[in-house]
Amino acid sequence: MIVVENLLKSYGSVDVLKGVNLEIKESEIVSVVGKSGAGKSTLLQILGTLENADSGSINIADIDIYKLNNRDLAEFRNKTIGFVFQFHHLLPEFTALENICIPAFIAGLTKKKAVKKAMELLKFLDLSDRAEHKPDAMSGGEQQRVAIARALINNPRIILADEPSGNLDSVASNELHKLILNLRREFGQTFVIVTHNKELAEMADRKMEIIDGVI
Repeated sequence: MIVVENLLKSYGSVDVLKGVNLEIKESEIVSVVGKSGAGKSTLLQILGTLENADSGSINIADIDIYKLNNRDLAEFRNKTIGFVFQFHHLLPEFTALENICIPAFIAGLTKKKAVKKAMELLKFLDLSDRAEHKPDAMSGGEQQRVAIARALINNPRIILADEPSGNLDSVASNELHKLILNLRREFGQTFVIVTHNKELAEMADRKMEIIDGVI
């Protein structure tokens, strides 16, 4: 699903990624661990096409992403990759349902179809009774599940998660871990999870550690 070769990334004189090579299979759950500043989040941003590497190649779902123009890359990102972050980034003025629908609207789905899919996801995530609630009326765990539903709305093949349990208490973190396993079982997505959470890292099929800019 993901093949990365000799990825290099620097910020000024600081070399962050120093020749990263990795392969991730379809429907695999991979955790990425390492000390703060090791380059974990930078790698995830580059895999998600939100940031460019200085050199190297990235092939996702048999597509060389660096051969896509900006418009095609944005469409590829919207339909192929779902993002979940430590800070859920829900828009505070919109309800849970509306937040989930936004990527579907960007992808060109009609309001009727987007709402139907969003409600199905809310039901799957046991959040049907929160559909019309705004983020400030939900718990941290509920907000993170809404963010996961938003990531799933376009049926992406890959979910990239950056410290998804970093803002949650232990109970909500454990629920999130079980949810990721259920999602893989139900939808077959590939997960790449950057985390400092030992339990979440060990739950993955495979754990990668970044040390001094390499896997």
